[in-house]
Amino acid sequence: MTDAAVTAAPATPAAPARSLRPLVGVLASSVVSLTGTRVSAVALPWFVLATTGSATMTGLVAFAEMTPYVLVKALTGPLVDRLGPRVVSWTTDAVSAVAAGLVPLLHALGLLPFGLLLGMVAVIGAMRGPGDLAKSVMVPEAADRAQVPLERATGFAGVTERLASTVGPAVGGGLVAVAGPMAGLVVNAGAFALGSLLIALALPRGMGRTAAPVTEPDAVPGSGPAGQGGGYWRMFREGFTFLRGEPLLLTVIVTIGITNLLDAGFATVLVPVWAQDSGHGPAAIGLTGSAAGIAAVAGSLIAAGVAHRLPRRAVFFAGFILAGAPRFLVLASGAPLWTVVTVFAVAGFGSGFLNPILGAVLFERVPRPLLGRVHALGDSLAWAGIPLGGLLAGAAVALVGLIPVLVASGVLYFMTTSAAGLRREWREMDRLRGRSAPAAAETPDREPEPVRG
Repeated sequence: MTDAAVTAAPATPAAPARSLRPLVGVLASSVVSLTGTRVSAVALPWFVLATTGSATMTGLVAFAEMTPYVLVKALTGPLVDRLGPRVVSWTTDAVSAVAAGLVPLLHALGLLPFGLLLGMVAVIGAMRGPGDLAKSVMVPEAADRAQVPLERATGFAGVTERLASTVGPAVGGGLVAVAGPMAGLVVNAGAFALGSLLIALALPRGMGRTAAPVTEPDAVPGSGPAGQGGGYWRMFREGFTFLRGEPLLLTVIVTIGITNLLDAGFATVLVPVWAQDSGHGPAAIGLTGSAAGIAAVAGSLIAAGVAHRLPRRAVFFAGFILAGAPRFLVLASGAPLWTVVTVFAVAGFGSGFLNPILGAVLFERVPRPLLGRVHALGDSLAWAGIPLGGLLAGAAVALVGLIPVLVASGVLYFMTTSAAGLRREWREMDRLRGRSAPAAAETPDREPEPVRG
């Protein structure tokens, strides 16, 4: 035989081995930390309401947590892209664990005036923002490593959030009823600590380092290896420029921003005041929250399995109509508890379809090297009304009473979710489905053109 006869054909690069560990690690950390947060969302407002008797001060605590959450999250997108979301996630969860643990400790020592409580809550909010962002940013890469469809991965992420919304209120309501609200804050601290360990130990060290390989450092602005190119403000500006050229994402942000404001007032003020005025107590908060959460888990599981085959726009707005206004109106009606629980369950089922669709749309449209800063800006704008939700709801209840506020909020919720669906930008939800975000090397260094309807 000649040498030519035995010359091997060029080797084909082996496909990367499938690994479920990163996806499982991200989802497990999310469900643990979110569960602790949901426990705290029952325990902390009840603690303030029980000790002060003031709906306004209860809303002020929500404002103290969510204002730094939104502001810090908006500003840390470039840092997540530069440092990597894995590092940001486990470090911020560790700080949150310390801050959350200090609240019951200082209270037990008699060293927790209201002003200091606001400060500790603000620290927790400031750390939660980038921590939640970092976990979300790792989902598309974890989906790639697990070789699962993006909508399925975002569906699983929705399931973890809904599981937290199921277990958290039930545990929180039970703990508050049996052991007092400070027990719920101890659980919150432990959940943050466990979530930090899961991310630090379960995920590969290089996880999330701008995900997509870059053939030319300047192919995406500020997206050199590991997102190192450009200064902080240049990276921030590039995320803002990209988002400004995306009409669909901007329309989503406005719609979600209004509903988030209403939901924040509902969860932090209106439901606790309803539970107190109706005589059902904190256990009713846990029961209604758990009913919504269980149904939402079912909706999210269905979405994870079949959402990539369904028409996104129709499913999205049907889910929104079920998830929104009915909750407000059933509390205003004075219906018996079993009716309230049923309506919350239907609302939860509808809400289970929302985040898988929204997550897939975001990850499809944003290039991976820009994902941290674009996601941070989009989330922060959508969440901008949340700090005001509790304040406005508390002030409104003090001014006109609970029932008028519930009715007005329900009507506004319905008008927002109905009118938004008429805008032409929503057509892009289905038109571009299934396309991956532009690879780094394919994204030009220019402002993107607006999406045409």
